Formats: sequence, structure tokens, C-alpha cells
Amino acid sequence: MEALNKEFGRLPSGEPVHQLTIKGGGLTAHILTWGAVIQDLRLEGHAAPLVLGFERFEDYLAHSPYFGATPGRNANRIGGGRFSIDGNDYQLECNEKGVTHLHGGSDGVAKQLWSVVEHAPDRVVLEIVDPEGRAGYPGNCDIRCTYELKDGGVLSVSYASTTDKATIANVCQHSYFNLDGGPDALDHDIMIAAGHYLPTDERQVPTGDIRPVDGTAFDLRSMTSMRRQMEGDKIGYDHNFCLSPARGPKRSVALVRSVNSGVALELRTTEPGVQFYTGFKMKVPVPGLEGKTYGPFAGFCLETQIWPDAVNHSNFPEGILRPGETLLQETDYVFSRS
Repeated sequence: MEALNKEFGRLPSGEPVHQLTIKGGGLTAHILTWGAVIQDLRLEGHAAPLVLGFERFEDYLAHSPYFGATPGRNANRIGGGRFSIDGNDYQLECNEKGVTHLHGGSDGVAKQLWSVVEHAPDRVVLEIVDPEGRAGYPGNCDIRCTYELKDGGVLSVSYASTTDKATIANVCQHSYFNLDGGPDALDHDIMIAAGHYLPTDERQVPTGDIRPVDGTAFDLRSMTSMRRQMEGDKIGYDHNFCLSPARGPKRSVALVRSVNSGVALELRTTEPGVQFYTGFKMKVPVPGLEGKTYGPFAGFCLETQIWPDAVNHSNFPEGILRPGETLLQETDYVFSRS
């Protein structure tokens, strides 16, 4: 029987990175202690992996566009890397083209070693402290990540963040999904229950507008083929879809189905936004899982989170975490076959 906990690779410092296996609800997941990465995910009766990833740890270090990772302490983009809290101005590292702060910076928690708090047959709990000053963030931020496989094909993801100083916090799960194992995910249909989206500027930072999806290519409120990106609209999706003005009870917000395999993914979340990214910029120079080549549209992301750059827009959901509070972000990825 495959080891439930085995060494997957080593950091340049020599520290070991472990791969933790969990099983339940018809799913099998391999989780890395580096970046809280979902390295592989399988559904019983469906041969191909459901996520994009690598067989070798060295490829994560050199080539991963956040495959399966947990970006933070603030996922997505902060325009100019600048924000203010209580009259105090902060400047974060601008790690994207020198003008934007992305996914917590060049050495954020998606690229750090996490500690194992618990490892049960169907559950893994990891934890990390993001220290004050790293990438320019105020305060020490403790982040706890729980992955649990539940009956009915449910991958349950929960993040709990606390801080000792007012800061911005917003983590997410950054898996790239492919539900049929094909070279791209264009033969997938998608529905996102969002009446508004956030237009972006040339830096891919929200302009501040909250725009209705009516009459636009962003109206995905009924099942729509992802192939519209190549035909007709020819749009590359890497945008926040506005699910609600604030965090709330977990509810169903999106559905994706492969027309080839019949595998479906339902998304349930507490979060006010979901970043839908179709991987149109992807060109990975090394083989992925099972030797697959990952080019444009090889997989799609549904990153449930606070709206990007929220701290700089008073009309966006609250993005500040304060001492004594716990930021709890919960998402279920529910897989099924027809």
C-alpha cells in the first residue's frame, strides 16, 4: 500500500517536503507540505487526474504557476502594492512586472514550508505563520489550512487566519482543474451565479467599477461552453465574479461539466467572489502529471476569495483583518460523474 506520508523532495536549504495522502468520499488527494499544494486529485472510476501538477518537486520550484497552491497572505492583486489601514501607509513588494503585488509576493506562503498539525486518513491540517514585514505586510499572520474528503465526492477546504496587528488577509485554493484529462479544458461547460463582475485595467487590477454581466461575455449565469474564448467573444477570463457584497453562509455558486467525460464540479463557498481564470497565458516547459503537456487552456481556476484589491475600494467587501478576529474562508469542491 502506498505510504500515506512520504518525502516528495527537498528545498535548496535541504529541508524535506512531504507528500500527505488522504482518501474519502470517492476521492484521493496528495497534499504537499510546501505551499499547502494539492499535488494530485483523483475521482474513483475516472482515470485522469482532476488537477494540474508535477511529478517532481523541482518543477514546482522552477515552473509552477501556483498549481494547487495556497497563495497569501493576500491572494490576487493589490494595485501598486499600496494600501492604508487606520492612517498608516504600507508598500508591498511589487512582484508582478514591478507594478503590482500578486499572491502575497515572490516568497509568500504559497512558496513556504507549512507545519503538519494533523494527518488523518481523510483529513490534513497544515499551519504557517507569515511574519511581520515579509513582503511589507504589517503584523504576524497565522494561517491554518484544512483539507478534508467527505462523502459524496466533496473536497472541503477551510482557511482560518488570525493576526496580532491590523493587516490585509485573503487566502484561496489555486488548483487548475481539468475534468476529462484532455489537452485543454475547452470542452467544458460552466455556470457562475454572479450578476456582476469587476473590469480591470492594463495591470489586471480592478478599476473600482462593479459592472453588470447583462449583455456581456461575462454573463455565465446559464451553462456556457468555455470554447467561446476561442470563437465569437474571444475573451480571456481572468476576472473576479461578484457573488455577494459580503461573506455569508456556504452556498452553491458555480458548476462546471466536461462534455467528454461527464465529470462535473460544483462549487460551494462562503466567499463574496470567485476569480475565474482559464489558463490562457499558460505555457509550461516541462511535463506535468502523467507526462502531460500544459499549454494554454490546459486547466481552469475557480479561486474563491475576497474581491481583489478590496482594501483600496470602499465599495468592495471588507479586506482588513484585525487582532481578535478570525478570518474563516470555506469552500467545497464537489465532484460527480454522470
